[in-house]
Amino acid sequence: MDDKITVMIPEKDVDDKIRILGEQISKDYAGKTVHIVCILKGAVFFACELAKRITVPVTIDFMSCSSYGDGSTSSGVVKIVKDLDQSIEGKHVLVVEDIVDTGRTLSYLLELLRNRGPESVKLCTLLDKPERRTHEVHVDYTGFEVPDEFVVGYGLDYAQKYRNLPYIGVVETDD
Repeated sequence: MDDKITVMIPEKDVDDKIRILGEQISKDYAGKTVHIVCILKGAVFFACELAKRITVPVTIDFMSCSSYGDGSTSSGVVKIVKDLDQSIEGKHVLVVEDIVDTGRTLSYLLELLRNRGPESVKLCTLLDKPERRTHEVHVDYTGFEVPDEFVVGYGLDYAQKYRNLPYIGVVETDD
């Protein structure tokens, strides 16, 4: 299968936006420690770059949940693949995600995390597709709003490929 990738958001624009998000998060959390919950696998590239640009103390943990599998459409079932290693009770939690699409996975995940007793829970996403939203999700920090196209790069994948692209691209498949 040969896929054609067209650049949607160049690497420099992604880097600039992450710097701006880091500055805003640093202001909003002044005097506090931010506990990043990185949603694997897709958000790992974004979360690492974002954490480097946050000037307040940062701790980090990882969660993996999915409703996609290896395809390009959601299965509709949210599955927790890896849970947190540490308690989030009393912490200022910043969930870092690669993309908010239908909101199904994140609405489930955010409710799960809020029930664990954190001081606060906010959501930061690199990409947002609000026109695909089927479940209500409040996004506190958004990098880019994107149209309803299948995007890859900077952690986002198509069947586990293209995560390593340094930009956001649109994939056109032959199948």
